[in-house]
Formats: sequence, C-alpha cells, structure tokens
Amino acid sequence: MNTALKTDVLNEVTAFLWAEADMLDNELYEEWLQLWREDGLYIVPIDPKETDHENTLNYAYDNAKMRRMRVQRLTGGESISTSPEPRTVRMASRFRIVEENGDTLTVRCAQFLTDFRKENQHQYTANLVYTLERHGDSFRIVRKVVKLINADDVLQTIGYIL
Repeated sequence: MNTALKTDVLNEVTAFLWAEADMLDNELYEEWLQLWREDGLYIVPIDPKETDHENTLNYAYDNAKMRRMRVQRLTGGESISTSPEPRTVRMASRFRIVEENGDTLTVRCAQFLTDFRKENQHQYTANLVYTLERHGDSFRIVRKVVKLINADDVLQTIGYIL
C-alpha cells in the first residue's frame, strides 16, 4: 500500500478515535454507543500483559448489553462509585495502525486520562488497542482493550468508561 494512502487512513482513524474520546469527556454516551458494532467488546484487563481476555479476570469485559448497562449506571445516579459523575479529559496520541485485513484495522495508541471527582484528581495512563471495521465513510469499534499501565496496582476509581 502506498505511503500517502496509509497516511490518509491513519488520519481517518485518528479523527474517529479523537471523536470517541470527545464523546466520553462530554458525556455523549448514546452517541458513543452508536460507534460500536453490535458484537463489539470493551475490555479493561487486570493484567496489562494478558492477551487471553476471554479466560481471565478483567475490570470490564462488556458486550453491547453491558455497555448499555454501564452507561445507564453512569447517567442514572444509581452507582455510588460514579456519583457525582467524574469530569474527565482524555488525551490520545501515538496512533499506529499495526494490522490491516480488508476492512478491518488494528490500531494502537496511548491515552492519558485525568478525572476530577469529589475534590480529587486522578490520572490514568493506558495503552489502547482497537479493532475497527470500516462502516460507510467511518468505522465501527469491534474491540477496545484498555491496558492501564498500573492495572495490577491499587486503583482509586474506575467506575466510568475508560
């Protein structure tokens, strides 16, 4: 594939993932849910080096039903861990397409997330691995794995969507 075309695809992917981060930071959860393929998986492993997420313990292993329930807990005020809802800012960088297979792409990037809740600020750094599938002139998320660099340490709060 020629370099210019790869740059074009990388720019499309970057714009899509920045839009996802913006939706989450601005509590546009219904729009965020629409980014997903119905059978997509949102995974936050306890061990950041683990690759067998299906057979190990995770902080999150969400299918479509669980993603919707997570959004309902965030917005419904039913979860003490998210009340009041934290204010967040996500910064994503270092985007790299590591695999292309037809209309499916695997993308890695870094995320720096800062949250503020109950007069406390926390920072989380993670390596993200996305599997994206072309959908018209955009993408759908097939899989999102959030590998927190300190996932195996004591975490203050991660009751929201990383």
